[in-house]
Amino acid sequence: MAKRKAGFPFDDDLFGNSFFNEFFANDAAFQDLFRQLGNTRAGPGNPMVYGFSVTTGPDGKPRVQEFGNVKKEGGVQNEREPLVDLIDGEKEVRVIMELPGVDRQHLHLTVENSELSVRVTDPDRRYAKTVRLPEEVKSSEVKATLKNGILEVVLPKAKPKGKAIKIN
Repeated sequence: MAKRKAGFPFDDDLFGNSFFNEFFANDAAFQDLFRQLGNTRAGPGNPMVYGFSVTTGPDGKPRVQEFGNVKKEGGVQNEREPLVDLIDGEKEVRVIMELPGVDRQHLHLTVENSELSVRVTDPDRRYAKTVRLPEEVKSSEVKATLKNGILEVVLPKAKPKGKAIKIN
């Protein structure tokens, strides 16, 4: 009887040999993503980044937000899409964005209608993201800070334009 060689405990994955293969084989989105990754031609110094964040929105429903430079259409974009948190407060909207390695002089912010647009023009680190805001904001009073690669934008909410109606 041949004696089986003892292997490293993690030679087989924790959930059995085929857990992840079965898990991802049934998900068309993962299959499409891996097919796209195989068709791209990212070279040295041009990393491919893809990820997603799942949070619970104020309405209690889950929100899935994608980030990175690999898009569903396939291929690698020149600009990455940063990870964003949007906090809808009583008097202000707070947008927090991860922009590692970005210098202030390459950062461009614009607020128009109910959208905040962020663009980084550093040739080595390009980011772009447009965030739809939950309400109109006072664009003249927006404040932004960049510290240790974290951009925080505070946008005071505009007062409602409607008029209260008295009920008799």
